[in-house]
Amino acid sequence: MSGSVHTNMGAMTALQNLNKTNREMDGIQNRINTGLKVAQAKDNGAIYNIAQQQRSEMSAYDAVRNSLNRAKSIADVALAAGEQISDIFSQMREKAVAASDASASATSRAAYNAEFIALRDQVASVIANAVFDGGNALNGAAANFTFLANSTGSLTVTLPILDLRLTTGAGTTPASPAADIYLGDTDVLDTAANAATVRDRIVASLEYVNSELARLGASAKRIENHEIFVSKLQDSIKGGIGNLVDADLAVESARLQAAQVKQQLGTQALSIANQAPQSILSLFRQ
Repeated sequence: MSGSVHTNMGAMTALQNLNKTNREMDGIQNRINTGLKVAQAKDNGAIYNIAQQQRSEMSAYDAVRNSLNRAKSIADVALAAGEQISDIFSQMREKAVAASDASASATSRAAYNAEFIALRDQVASVIANAVFDGGNALNGAAANFTFLANSTGSLTVTLPILDLRLTTGAGTTPASPAADIYLGDTDVLDTAANAATVRDRIVASLEYVNSELARLGASAKRIENHEIFVSKLQDSIKGGIGNLVDADLAVESARLQAAQVKQQLGTQALSIANQAPQSILSLFRQ
């Protein structure tokens, strides 16, 4: 044992060990408080970099999901309106068939015509109101809507824009298979012959409406499936980040108890080492 009162190597060693234990305690408490084993760049620079990149990726996918959810909403509104239009065409067909009966009285035909005109004019109203956030998928304004499909914007998904508007003026001759709306916005059932002509236009137009709604529905389902995929992808990214940076609190709890014992022992060791110079006084006693 050194007989110096200026240098106490035992105390310095005990202090270094205690400081090390205190730093270890600080790290454990930080991991317990944050729930993270890598909370900042100085904890592990490489892992922190990877985690931050993936957090950014996950945030970007939030924007993708917002875009896809908007697409789903536009499609849902359009499909609801389209189904209503299909029902209206079915009702108009009923009126046209009844009015095409040559035995029908003029009064009856006039009543059928009035109901038909009310239904005919309702189509434009339904289309005009099939809007979500400014998007209308039934007015034929463009070929399709485009929405984000990935976080870089390099991939997109499309939603077709249907044109279910009635033909301006008198209707046109139906084609087979139906490829358009053949019913005109001025068609009437004023005579049995006109009613028969309108009936044929309605039948072909209804075929077209239903086929277009099927196409829109298929696109809507594809968008819905992609949104589900993006949601699962985000969950996987989040889980991957957790694997890299999350602390195992069961392990940290055990480490905390061990560090607390070491801290207590280190404090006692330092106290004992600090008392060592006192023994020098015994050399000067008479």
